[in-house]
Amino acid sequence: MKRLIILLITVITVFSCGDELEYNTPAFQGNREYGLWIAEYTNASINNNGVLTIVGSNNVETVELIIPTVAVGRYILGNVNSREARYIDAEGTVYSTNNEPDESVSVYPELGFVEIDEIVNGTFTGSFQFLAFDEAGLNSIGYNEGVFFRVPLVSGSIPNGEPTCEEAQEGAETAQMAYEATFSTQLEYIDSQAFVTACNNYVSALEIQMNICDDPDGSIQMLIDDLNNCVFPCAYAEQNSATAQVAYEAATIGNYADTCDAYAAYLQEQITACGDEDGSIQAILDDLDCGDDDNDGIPNIFEDFDGDMNLDNDDTDGDTIPNYLDDDDDGDGVLTIFETTDNEGNPTDTDGDGEVDYLDDDDDGDGISTSNEDADPNMDGNPDDALDTDGDGTPDYLDDM
Repeated sequence: MKRLIILLITVITVFSCGDELEYNTPAFQGNREYGLWIAEYTNASINNNGVLTIVGSNNVETVELIIPTVAVGRYILGNVNSREARYIDAEGTVYSTNNEPDESVSVYPELGFVEIDEIVNGTFTGSFQFLAFDEAGLNSIGYNEGVFFRVPLVSGSIPNGEPTCEEAQEGAETAQMAYEATFSTQLEYIDSQAFVTACNNYVSALEIQMNICDDPDGSIQMLIDDLNNCVFPCAYAEQNSATAQVAYEAATIGNYADTCDAYAAYLQEQITACGDEDGSIQAILDDLDCGDDDNDGIPNIFEDFDGDMNLDNDDTDGDTIPNYLDDDDDGDGVLTIFETTDNEGNPTDTDGDGEVDYLDDDDDGDGISTSNEDADPNMDGNPDDALDTDGDGTPDYLDDM
């Protein structure tokens, strides 16, 4: 039974790698199973994802050291495809640090490392040790005191500007702050797209940190797992729809369309994030009427004056056209859209009689109907050309003097 202790015991047969390497350039050798193993040839390659593989072979057996980035540093081997040491024997059996040992052999994961000490002129110098298991996890091959010296790069190219571990950690911290800002308690709404984008950026930064700095205790991977593939949380969707509902219920004529559309959008977002098994959210959506069918600036829901939810029986001017389809609700010759609201979105009531102008056929309360005060001489519905007899800047149909 072979255990991790093979990586830690004092080498019985002491050899000087420094002496060997002084005369063998490039070189790759190590203490394998208590005996010196020397590669007859060695090379390095970098794939399109920046993964570095260093190979040593004696034409019978091969050792491959795989790390996720091309940078000086120590890389702890573990159950990650881009952090692996492999030994292939003469029969082609592959022993890998990513193969877990059978419980009868060891209940603990077996760790090793690859350390890059120097990258010079396209060559790599460093050290390694590992214990690799076959696929069944019953047999192992161990190397310690392994070194490689000026192994040449034969495929791929060394990336420029590879960040240091400290820089990678700072990048992850910056990405974390940007991510957390997307769901700050100071925000009225949490933007789902901004959340997902910032979350994915944070995941990428954490992966870079993990590749460069290692993750021996799994804490970085745990952070990534906790982000749940950056799916927008149901709790945030419910929070958004609740906030939108409050705004919708307090809406005025002037802002109703926008608040209604927002409420509908956040309800749909809630369905996507949380589901809607009983159809209750969809029922609310179906009951919403955000429209203004006659485009007069008065949303349909505000033209149901008797509150019976029947828009067809509300006809202020008695012209047989219900208000929600009538662009001149009071029939005074001035289109409703020009009598609707002030600059703050509130309905105007010029004469203060409690009846807003767009429903009042005598806007100034002077006893003369608006239609008889030349409110729209050219009859286009726009009162910009309204008669102003006394020239005081207030048209006659709004001037009770």
